[in-house]
Amino acid sequence: MRIAEISTPEHFQAAAAPDSQSPSQNQHNQLLSQIQSKIKQTESHPPGTPLPDSLPSELRQLLTNLTQLAPFPAANNSLKLHLWKLSYRLWNACVDFSNAAAIRSPSSNRSSQNVTKLRHVAADILSLAVDVVGVHSPAIKSASFYYKTGLAWHDHKIFDLASTCFERATDLLSKLDVSKILDAGERKLLLDLNLARSRTAWEISDKNLALTLLNRSKTLLFGSSAHFIALANQFLAFAKAVLSRNENNGSFNDVLKLLNEALNLCEKGLSISRTREETVEIKELKSKTMRFISAVHLQNGEFESVIKCVKVLRENGGEKGDHHASLPVLAMKAWLGLGRYSEAEKELKGMVVNKGIPEGVWVSAVETYFHAVGNAGVETTKGVFLGLLERCHVSARAALRVIHRVVGDGNGIEGLRTRGKVVAELASDERVVALFASEAVAKERTAMHAVLWNCGSGNFRLKDYETSAEMFEKSMLYIPHDLENRVIRAKGYRVLCLCYLGLTQLDRAQEYINEAEKLDPNIICAFLKFKICLQKNDHCGATNQIQKMISCPDFTPDFLSLAAHEAVASRALPVAVAALSNFLNFYNSGKPMPTTEVVVLRTLVTILSQDLDKEAEVLKFLKQAHKRASELGAESFFGKGEVGRREQNWFAVTSWNFGAKCGKEKNYELCAEFLRLVSGFYSLMGVGQMEENNVTICKSLIMTVSAMIASENQNTTPLPDAEVKHAVELLERAGKILTSLSVGNIEGDIHFIYVLNAYDMHGRLNNLESQHHIVKNFAGTKTCSPQYLLQIGLNASQGPRFNAEVATFALSECLSGFLSSPSPNYQDVALIVRRLIAIASIHKGNTDDDAVLSMYKQAYRIMVGLKEGEYPTEEGKWLAMTAWNRAAIPVRMGEINVAKKWMNAGLELARKVAGMETYQAYMEDYVAEFEKKFHTQIAGEIQPQQVQ
Repeated sequence: MRIAEISTPEHFQAAAAPDSQSPSQNQHNQLLSQIQSKIKQTESHPPGTPLPDSLPSELRQLLTNLTQLAPFPAANNSLKLHLWKLSYRLWNACVDFSNAAAIRSPSSNRSSQNVTKLRHVAADILSLAVDVVGVHSPAIKSASFYYKTGLAWHDHKIFDLASTCFERATDLLSKLDVSKILDAGERKLLLDLNLARSRTAWEISDKNLALTLLNRSKTLLFGSSAHFIALANQFLAFAKAVLSRNENNGSFNDVLKLLNEALNLCEKGLSISRTREETVEIKELKSKTMRFISAVHLQNGEFESVIKCVKVLRENGGEKGDHHASLPVLAMKAWLGLGRYSEAEKELKGMVVNKGIPEGVWVSAVETYFHAVGNAGVETTKGVFLGLLERCHVSARAALRVIHRVVGDGNGIEGLRTRGKVVAELASDERVVALFASEAVAKERTAMHAVLWNCGSGNFRLKDYETSAEMFEKSMLYIPHDLENRVIRAKGYRVLCLCYLGLTQLDRAQEYINEAEKLDPNIICAFLKFKICLQKNDHCGATNQIQKMISCPDFTPDFLSLAAHEAVASRALPVAVAALSNFLNFYNSGKPMPTTEVVVLRTLVTILSQDLDKEAEVLKFLKQAHKRASELGAESFFGKGEVGRREQNWFAVTSWNFGAKCGKEKNYELCAEFLRLVSGFYSLMGVGQMEENNVTICKSLIMTVSAMIASENQNTTPLPDAEVKHAVELLERAGKILTSLSVGNIEGDIHFIYVLNAYDMHGRLNNLESQHHIVKNFAGTKTCSPQYLLQIGLNASQGPRFNAEVATFALSECLSGFLSSPSPNYQDVALIVRRLIAIASIHKGNTDDDAVLSMYKQAYRIMVGLKEGEYPTEEGKWLAMTAWNRAAIPVRMGEINVAKKWMNAGLELARKVAGMETYQAYMEDYVAEFEKKFHTQIAGEIQPQQVQ
């Protein structure tokens, strides 16, 4: 408020009249004139506009110059009165600026500080003339200027200037006799100045000075209840500041000291209060202080003390005792701390009937109670909340906080389930839903939906699909039915579909996904329908759904991969194959794919391997892998380094395994195809890797031809010429590899099979020379054995690929091999001899009878020296009889010498065979008779009879 200007005394006007003045007085007048000019400029400045920054600084400089001329002579009282007038004019101008700023709008901090600087100048001007004569209580008035200026600096948080002002005021008042100050306002100034100085000291963290000043203020109460209230409030304010800043560091002693000081002041104030209003005010402050003491005890874990304080507060004044909203909260928390949950529950339920408790208080109480009691307090919390709904209007924000607290973290699946049921009941209550209906609480409604959604998600992760479905259904109550939220509603229907899929309630899952598709048709809906078909074992429907997925606008190939995984998990292997087969179609599009093509093909082959009779499909995808690898290059398709090598080996080995499987099952056509792929996959490798797998490549080439021949025999359908030529090419590759391999790496069986196959294929091409070359080369290798040659010889001596030269060579080499053995198998020897005789007879016939005869003689030489029965008896008899019988034709033809050779050969062989004694005697008699008569009889009259 403005301060009344001091009227200028007449003697001051008279004193200013003389013409002759001293030099110092001229300086005073000049400075005063300049100060007066600046003050006049300040007074004329529009109050609504900011003051120029230069004005306070210019006034301060003039004042500094004037201060240098102090102290002023005591006789020059007129000068001091003039200073008082200028000070009051400047102060009142500052008041006008402050009032104008308060009425219009808050001024800028800079402008406000400029006004405070002018106030400070005004206070300093007044202090220069504090010893003026003719003004009542000049020191108190000057101190009040400094006090008010200090308050302004304190508001600006410029505490050093505020402290300076308060100290100047204190210095001015310290020279007065306090006991002689009777005016209530002046006494109040003494106390207020001390309290203000204490607050400033507190702000600059000089707490010792602040408390010292408060304790010093106890001497300035003057028996006034208002003074007691002011000092008690200051002690309480400091205690609250300590609590709010958490400066106790675990010790509440300082806070309690401050609060006890405030409480003592209240007690003393009550004893001297004179009016009812004063008594009520002090009692309220006392109750407030005790509530804070209770809060401090609560924070310190002194729960019994809290209960005592609350009891005192409630009993104080009987029925009119303290019923502050915080008391039941304090009591409840204390009972909880003591573990007396039933008492805490009573306090909580008591809040329902107490209409004076603000919403925020009971919500906080509910949160605290539930946090302490946990799942056991779920029903109590629900009851309290529903009771509050009946008692008063509950805001959406409060309902959200309660439900969010009930949801909590669940403490395991049972806790989540228990809480979930209560949350579902609360969230579905019509009164709760109505709280969130208006657009004004759209933010809270969204948050409520998020809380319920997250609760449902938590239960879903724990596989508690029933509770999860219930929570998601309740969350749908908090989604508006408008176009903007249709996507969110569709999302809710989709997760409900997932929940009921988990519960295997497929019909309900189907209903929800149909609703979702109506609102927001997309790939996720199509995929969930695919899952439903899988769980219904509707493989045909699932396969059709794959095509619908592909046609969705937001389709990505990832869903086909996911569909394949789902199908494999459901053991729906045909569906998985369909998904991955469609997946492969996207690799030619050039778009980025979630996985490599080789992985998809490997997965397909692996899935098909788990089913029976899928060899043809496996072959199709293996061929596709080989084709893609050939087109893209091995590294691009299989991958680089060790990973690529392993992938390539996997396909080659898988082809080999399937080829072997088909071979065992006598499915030779597929067997040949699989084995042909083995060499195909290995041939895509680099030269170094091919050399590592030469043995396997060689085997696969040879076995491919074997399978082709077996398939031909099985189907009784001759191989086409193209296939024959291809087989020859495969065998040529195998032959080159065999030549490059060392002896230790070559298996005899493989080399032998190669020779048989090569002999067969070259025979089909009538390439007899190549046949002989192949067999001859084989006979010269270390892998060759008499048994292999025996088989080759027998094979060459019969069937459509008869080659007498090859048969004779192979059997002759075989015979040599057997006879060079320490213990020959004469059964095989006899077989070879018989076959060689047959070949010679067929191949040479009568043109080279000596060649046939030489075979019989070789047989005789073999039998010489053998023990009885060592050479097979039946074979010996056959040799003897066929040799004897061969003499019949020469006898008829009159070729006596030839006939005699054969008869002698048969007789010699018969002598080596046990059990032919009768035949031998007959032969000897016949030969003797033949030798007597052959010179007197013509050829043909005497013929040896054939031995039967």
